[in-house]
Amino acid sequence: MALSRADIAGIFRAEYGRAVAVLTRSFGDIDAAEEAVQDAFTTAVERWPKEGPPPSPVGWIITTARNRAIDRLRKDSSRLDRYEQAALLQTNEPLDEDETVHDDRLRLIFTCCHPSLATSAQVALTLRLLGGLTTTEIAKAFLIPEVTLAQRLVRAKGKIRDAGIPYRIPEASELPARLVPVLAVLYLIFNEGYAATAGAELTRGELCTEAIRLTRVLLSELPDELEVQGLLALMLLTDARRAARVSSDGQMVLLRDQDRSKWDAALTAEGLKLVQRCLRHNRPGPYQIQAAINAAHSIAASTAETNWPQIVRLYDQLLAIQPTPVVALNRAVAVAEVDGPETALRLVDALAADLDRFYLFHAIRADLLRRLGRNEQAAASYTRAIERCENNAEREFLQGRLAAVQANKANK
Repeated sequence: MALSRADIAGIFRAEYGRAVAVLTRSFGDIDAAEEAVQDAFTTAVERWPKEGPPPSPVGWIITTARNRAIDRLRKDSSRLDRYEQAALLQTNEPLDEDETVHDDRLRLIFTCCHPSLATSAQVALTLRLLGGLTTTEIAKAFLIPEVTLAQRLVRAKGKIRDAGIPYRIPEASELPARLVPVLAVLYLIFNEGYAATAGAELTRGELCTEAIRLTRVLLSELPDELEVQGLLALMLLTDARRAARVSSDGQMVLLRDQDRSKWDAALTAEGLKLVQRCLRHNRPGPYQIQAAINAAHSIAASTAETNWPQIVRLYDQLLAIQPTPVVALNRAVAVAEVDGPETALRLVDALAADLDRFYLFHAIRADLLRRLGRNEQAAASYTRAIERCENNAEREFLQGRLAAVQANKANK
């Protein structure tokens, strides 16, 4: 089978995290591991189009990368002690045992998301080391200069080295707390893909896809962790609606107005199955509850047929676990469907001190005022939302709503 460079790059991206994880343990150096895997990629580009892919690509990548790393160390006399250690590893250690790869990948996940690293560094390292995305790709996805992203990666890896951040799986007693930042990073990556903070596009599909893939990896390593299951379910149910979020002319479409026939049935079914599995255990966490909320939307044939009282109850449960202003804001949206926009508006207004800088606060408030016929106040809130919104597609949607309420105000 003839392979193109793109085909080979796809295989390397899928196996990048495993290979870097194994080699990081072998050499104790993330940079050395990355250099070795890149060397293996160069060799694969030369050989695989002629010879075809090996039976076990990940085993080939690890073996070839390790040999290249040892060659580098052998040529560097100033690192002789490390060469001697690597040579010992080459002769005595199995390369691709499933349990070894399993443990090493978990070690790398928890290293990338160590709480002593800034969140931005955790995200960058996770996408680079586990996702195999290039510096250029990550910088483009988050709309930051490539040099800034590169410096962020260098500083993060330097902190891991200099601070002696351990490359290990947390003890059982540590795992719940240490899993929190891991899940938060994966969710942040997904959210940036599903609702881009800034730029021309409403969504960045490649980030949604990558977040889902990485969460699947984590679930394969921790299959009994309910919050990992919940997070994957939440991503799948949300991503299933991505194609319906944008109209044929590129305009944003709200959930209530989406063509539900465009929702991905396979992703929805998989997400619902995971939610049902979580419910059987009756140990709810924040991601499981959010997944259940999305499940309620997913099984409804329309907005009118949505079980809004159930969604409010789920938000009550979520608010008890995560008493944040954003959760309270989302709950208010559901309350509007049960008790009306006037009641919801009072709940939203109580959040003004905490959420004044958040554009969605003003957008939701504007929509409630619009539904109440208070067009002048709605226009003022839409204006505040537009001023705070950095995504072009969302801003255009809000501008359209602003024009509509201004026209209604003029006609009265």
